[in-house]
Amino acid sequence: MKNRPFHVLSVLAIVTLLVAGCAPAAATTAPTAAAPAGGNLGTIKVATQSPLSGSMSNVGVGIKNGAELGMAQLGAALTTMGFKVELAAFDDQGDPNTGVANAKKIVSDPAILCVVGHYNSGIQIPSSEEYHNAGLANVSPANTNPKVTDRGYLEVNRIVGRDDAQGAVGAQFTKSKGGINSVYVLHDKTTYGQGIAQYFQAEAQKLGLNVLGFEGTTEKANFDPILSPVLAAKPDMVYLGGMYDQWSVLIKQAREKGYTGMFLSEDGFDSSDAAKIAGDALTSGAGTYYSTVSGPASAYPGTAKFITDYKAKYNADPTPFAAQGYDSMGICLKAIENAAVAAGNKTPTRNAVAQAIRALKDYPGITGPINFNAKGDLPQAKYFVIQVISGDPAKWSSNTIVQTLTIAPPQ
Repeated sequence: MKNRPFHVLSVLAIVTLLVAGCAPAAATTAPTAAAPAGGNLGTIKVATQSPLSGSMSNVGVGIKNGAELGMAQLGAALTTMGFKVELAAFDDQGDPNTGVANAKKIVSDPAILCVVGHYNSGIQIPSSEEYHNAGLANVSPANTNPKVTDRGYLEVNRIVGRDDAQGAVGAQFTKSKGGINSVYVLHDKTTYGQGIAQYFQAEAQKLGLNVLGFEGTTEKANFDPILSPVLAAKPDMVYLGGMYDQWSVLIKQAREKGYTGMFLSEDGFDSSDAAKIAGDALTSGAGTYYSTVSGPASAYPGTAKFITDYKAKYNADPTPFAAQGYDSMGICLKAIENAAVAAGNKTPTRNAVAQAIRALKDYPGITGPINFNAKGDLPQAKYFVIQVISGDPAKWSSNTIVQTLTIAPPQ
């Protein structure tokens, strides 16, 4: 990574003194506020897209907050150069049509040079087609469907693992538990939920587990029709592919009907709102587990200050993927800085920023060093299996990590 030459900084300092008439500089502003003393070289924006409203807003707001905190703490290099740096936060509402409509607005703003997002793969994939067509860099803090990066777009990157690995991790954990011989697989019919359920099913069958059923549903309130065949099959475990707002309701209803087996889901289940909905049903019977590409913020050695700062700013613990939102923003800002320096301290092109992201080596993220392969995937990604330990939402961040794996993406 290149640093700005000393003579450039000296020239900027001289210009500052001349413009200010050698008077004291104005009060320092936050990176998202007014232009700094180096002179206004223009506005640079980084957009976020995540669900800021609706049933998935708990995680979506955390992603935005993490990115916002990242901009405030990591944008100083660009403001020192003379740029005004701003966050443009968009609410995709957990809806593909809204996400794509937002993406069209994002790419139409020439000041936006990078996008942090999304939360749902089913929204990221069509939205990132817009980013790709406009040459706009996209760093995802959460999307796991293989298609996100398998399209081979220069602009699209992610700092988490993939469903084809995560689904296999879930099946391998199930096999290792002992006493679980049969599973019933449910999914929510979305790109994400159905996709990871299929990867789980394939690995489960490969490992010799008896898959008693594979069903999809969009139901979110009355699960009697789908629970009837599940309970009749008497599986040792039920696998749930999709989001917490749906499956926490099903878990509660299944426990009320007497099911005592184990539940296993994935990172779409990772939200304290699951405990708000299902309560103690999550810990009754054989318990509830979920795999995830994002452990609690405390699981990473570099996040102590982030956790403290996040709680101070937002009066809450970091939600899942908030730390990844922070790192995604940091990658955007560092790449923009490097591209601006290469352009002679001028606003870089979108293509230059996209190239600069791929050129980063061992970016010092709070979740660990970050590099990208030719597809935009991490060369090695972490996967966690976590046990829900309490029906109290306030204790969600204390859920127990029972397994941690580091896996390379499929070739």
